[in-house]
Formats: sequence, structure tokens, C-alpha cells
Amino acid sequence: MAPIQKECDYLVLGIGSGGIASGRRAAKYGAKVIAIESKRMGGTCVNVGCVPKKVTWNAAAISETFRDAKSYGFGGFETSKITFDWPLFKGKRDAYVKRLNGIYENNLNKDHIEHIAGRASFVGKDEVEVKMHDGNTTRIRAKNILVATGGRPKMPEIPGIEYAIDSDGFFDLEQQPKTIATCGAGYIGVEMTGMLHSLGTETHFFIRGQKLLRSFDPLIQDTVTKEYERQGINLYKGSEIQSIEKLDNGLKRVHYKTLETGEMSSVDVECVLFAVGRVPEIEDLHVKELGMNLNERGHIIVDEYQNTSLENVYAIGDVCDRGFELTPVAIAAGRRLSDRLFGGKKDAKLEYNNIPSVVFAHPEIGSIGLTEPQARKQYGDENIKIYKTSFTAMYYAMMEPEDKGPTAYKIICAGPDEKVVGLHILGVGSSEILQGFGVAIKMGATKKDFDNCVAIHPVSAEELVTMT
Repeated sequence: MAPIQKECDYLVLGIGSGGIASGRRAAKYGAKVIAIESKRMGGTCVNVGCVPKKVTWNAAAISETFRDAKSYGFGGFETSKITFDWPLFKGKRDAYVKRLNGIYENNLNKDHIEHIAGRASFVGKDEVEVKMHDGNTTRIRAKNILVATGGRPKMPEIPGIEYAIDSDGFFDLEQQPKTIATCGAGYIGVEMTGMLHSLGTETHFFIRGQKLLRSFDPLIQDTVTKEYERQGINLYKGSEIQSIEKLDNGLKRVHYKTLETGEMSSVDVECVLFAVGRVPEIEDLHVKELGMNLNERGHIIVDEYQNTSLENVYAIGDVCDRGFELTPVAIAAGRRLSDRLFGGKKDAKLEYNNIPSVVFAHPEIGSIGLTEPQARKQYGDENIKIYKTSFTAMYYAMMEPEDKGPTAYKIICAGPDEKVVGLHILGVGSSEILQGFGVAIKMGATKKDFDNCVAIHPVSAEELVTMT
């Protein structure tokens, strides 16, 4: 057995946003921290998630603005002739991500956190072996170990899957596909399909059910599904891709089945993209062999303090079973964990209720708290009151009816004081709107509190404080 070569107070496995946040907080408390990363600095969010996704969404939103400009009187150009230089855009996006990688690394250096490029495996509950990228191996013993290795895209086992890409591969595309088949009704599939369509790619979107975003409130599901169809996205409801065939002309023939009838059909596209969920990146760690408890989907089971079933081993982010695969959740959980372990704050923990989330669809979607079905189940129908509205945002006032996008809001209240237990919004600016209202709901706002706030006019969000 190789001897112990390094020791530390806190060993962080995975230098994504959550791992970095927890490690830096621990270091500020005086802990000796070592961090291990097998991929790229910054993890999923910086490299193949939130950051490059939002940059791409911005480009797609600008493309939409060009198309809308004519309605406001802008001329001098033909929107049909506007070009989008995907390679130029990708190069600038990649450079931005690389700069962020450097910032993350500099922050670790400033906090005197040793970081090692390699893959770690547990050899004991307080010891790991690291196979470094340079070919060497080292062993590290730590008083506390954090598993923050994130997740990776899941791909279906179908014939020809090697001809498809996953959601990570989307950011490796060197050229914009003229046609694409996408699969996955969750937020990643909805976001990427919307971005590609807005940028001019002919999109064929396959979903097993009849609606998008099945875990969201019914108002959101109905509105976004109808809107994607209105925009001209080819939506194949109740369909499942069975196989992919590569043709001599370089195209991919997607063979799909209509689930209700069993009828087989096909469509030819340049690219096939699956966004059908993610799995925790923990196989190399050998945590199961160590006796760590996992759920049926392979996620690490943790309690409210991020404790695993192994003493002094913790987990945050996409690897654990808390149900929120969101970067800010991992960051918040990691910081509170370090507050508890090294900052003397014995009760520090992340409260997992009322976490706001946004889907960068077209248009944007924001959600916090319970959906209407969840609220009715938890509180009973008689204790729930729903306020909702659908309208056309002022942005679309100058446009023809067929070019107007939807706005839809729902406030879910519970009890005699009408405490707001759910808020679901779709429309222009929803991401920015939700951040402020999220604070109010986290503080326990009631419908009366909303009503007592004077409206800002004319903005879409005023509907949230004037709804009756």
C-alpha cells in the first residue's frame, strides 16, 4: 500500500462552483484545504452549463430582437438576410469560459488551496488515492471530505446513439446545424431547443409526453408548449426516438415511434441532441464499495446538514439526493457546510424550501415554491386560493397579432392569511423579476404584502402586485 503523501483538514473532490465555494470558505476559517478535479476548473456551470448557456441564450434573444425591430419602425436591413457567425461566436464564448477558469484558479491560489488535476478514489473513509493527469499517483488523508463531483449527461441505449451528442456536446459544435433533432422535455432540452430555433436552426423536438416541463406548474406546461408550437418548432408529442442511422450524405436519419399508435416514422437532420437527464459522477470514487448509502438513481443520500452515511464525509450539489440540480444551491450548501465544520456555526445548513429557479426558454420561465397540484395536496383544496392572469406584455404592443408572445403569471396562496406558497411566471424578463419576488416569498410574504406594494407602471411585473 502506498504511503500517505499529503494530509489536510478538508479535501474537496470536484472543483465546480459548489466545491470551490465550500473550499474557499473553509480556507478563510483557517482550514488546510486540498481540492481535486478530474475535468476543467469551474465544473459544469462554468464550462458546459449556466455560463455558456446564458451567453448562447443572449445571442438567441438578440436574434429575436432583430426580427421584432421592424414592428418598431426600424428599417435599412432585411431580417431574412441577417447572418449569425457561429464559429466567431463560439470562439468568443470559449475564450470567456477560459478566462473564468483562470479566475477560479487564481482565487484558489489566493486562498492557498492546493489543487490537483486527477481522478480520486476512496481507499478508506478518510483517505483517497489520486491518479493525476501527469501519470503519477498520490494518497491524501483528510479529517473531512466533501464529494462535489457533479453529474454528467445521461444517454439512452439505442442503436446508433454514437451518432448523437449530449447537452455537453452542444457547446463543442463547431458549426451551427441547419437541422437538428432534440429530445428531452426537461429544462435543458427546452432551453437548447429554444435557443437553436431562435438562431435559425430547423428544430425537431421529441418528447414522450404531451407537454414540456412536466415537473412545473400546469400553467407553465400549457403555455410554453403552446408557445413553442406557435413559434414553429416541430414538436413531436408522445414520440420516442428508437434508433439513429448515418446516411451517405452525412445526415442522420432519426427513426421514431408514436407511442400511442406504435407507428414508426423518420426524419433526416444534420445533428441529434439528447437532453434526457443527468447521472451523478461518482463511479470512480468507489463510494458504494465503501458502504455509502445511495438512492435508487445512484445519488448519494444526505441529511439536512449534507452528512452522508459515512462519518466526516459530506456531499453537495448534483451528486446528492436533495432534488435541486442548480449551481446556486450547491454554492449555498457548500458555504453553509464550511460554516458548520470550520466556522463554529453548529446549526448552519441550507433550507431547501422556496428555492427560486429559472428556465431560459423563449420566453423565460421563473418558478418558486409549490405547484398548484402540490399545494392542493399539502394544504387541501379548501385552504388554497389561486390568483392567475395571462396578458400581452407591452413589448408586443407594436407587433402584429401573430408575432405577440405570451405572458402568464400564477400566485398560489395557502391558509386564512393567504401566505404565498408558490409563484410561477412566464414572459419577458421573468428571470430578473423572480429574484426580487423570491426574497419576499422566502421571508413569508402574504398576498396582502403583495397588494400593499405600489405597482411600477408600465411593466409586466406590476400584475403581481395588482392581481385580484
